[in-house]
Amino acid sequence: MRSVDDIEVTGRRVLVRSDLNVPLDMSGSGAITDDLRIRASLPVIRKLSDRGARVIVLAHLGRPKGADFAERAAGGPSLAVVASRLGELLGKPVAFAADLVGPSAEATVDGLEAGDVALLENVRFEPAETSKDDSERSRLAARLAGFGDLYVGDGFGAVHRKHASVYDLPLRLPHAAGDLVIAEVAVLRRLTENPARPYVVILGGSKVSDKLGVIGNLLGLADRLLIGGGMGYTFLAALGYGVGHSLLEADQIESVRGVLAEAERRGVEIVLPTDIVAATHLAADAQSVVVPADAIPADREGVDIGPDTRALFAAKLIDARTVFWNGPVGVFEFPAFAAGTRAVAEELTKVDGLTVVGGGDSAAAVRSFGLAEGAFGHISTGGGASLEYLEGKTLPGLVALES
Repeated sequence: MRSVDDIEVTGRRVLVRSDLNVPLDMSGSGAITDDLRIRASLPVIRKLSDRGARVIVLAHLGRPKGADFAERAAGGPSLAVVASRLGELLGKPVAFAADLVGPSAEATVDGLEAGDVALLENVRFEPAETSKDDSERSRLAARLAGFGDLYVGDGFGAVHRKHASVYDLPLRLPHAAGDLVIAEVAVLRRLTENPARPYVVILGGSKVSDKLGVIGNLLGLADRLLIGGGMGYTFLAALGYGVGHSLLEADQIESVRGVLAEAERRGVEIVLPTDIVAATHLAADAQSVVVPADAIPADREGVDIGPDTRALFAAKLIDARTVFWNGPVGVFEFPAFAAGTRAVAEELTKVDGLTVVGGGDSAAAVRSFGLAEGAFGHISTGGGASLEYLEGKTLPGLVALES
């Protein structure tokens, strides 16, 4: 892949596909609650602006619904609040277009001078962006290509999507990969090509069904898998344990048993919780008790790993040289049930080797605990894209950038 440093951008219109899909306070204010993805996108936007490019940023926000642009814009999240925050971080105004390929976008792009930055409205307000019809996506990509001379793909969190602004658009313009994408790919290659050993993977989150593919691929790469979070209860059920009211994917139990058998055959150690924080119900003030993992009361649900499991996980990380972590091991959003996820995060800062936090809720947890981001080798913005890369899947956005 060519990098931004390999292309001449002075005075040229550069379409930059960024990942600005930040969480918003939906309780009323609509304010940004975590601007990590905006800050992660800044270096390439600033670099292009400083080199005299006319920077036109494309991004998505949420998953708006509706039959057309008007319906989606009426009920979906606008990038206007993101444009404001991006301008604050850049230290200069960011022009905002109230549509993607309409008159507002045309006027905004036409008004740019060298060094200016603009953000067009949420690409997912256009149904063609996510269409499975190649011709629909291609038509939207053609209209977007009319705004630019060059394309830079810097939104790693979207490269696993075959969307118009991610896949079809770079095929129509001279293109390069942004620094964020290049950095993410470099780290993921270290996780999949000759990783330093022992290689430990920590997986949490709610659904094991979301991660069976990556687990299957990691069985050929990792030395140990530490399993927690909601997905851990399906593993416990596969061992024949009762899990009470805990999150359980009963239809995945046989698949998990297959994973356990394959791990044993390959000599990969799978480490499951030995004790659980079991609550009466899922609420911040719910009463809870620590119980053995094989004795969760029928009327309670698991909400965190217990102290013995925290110590066990720490012991399994002591000699690690490579660690990948994706998914909290408890309901960390509630302080009473955050101890397990905090313990995992803190142990990663002690590892003498490469530590990668796999984006999403794991990255949010790191920031919520106030841990220094520099204490980790890499905090990904990729989320699902990172998992699909580790699963060995082809990522359309990377295919387009490599063409």
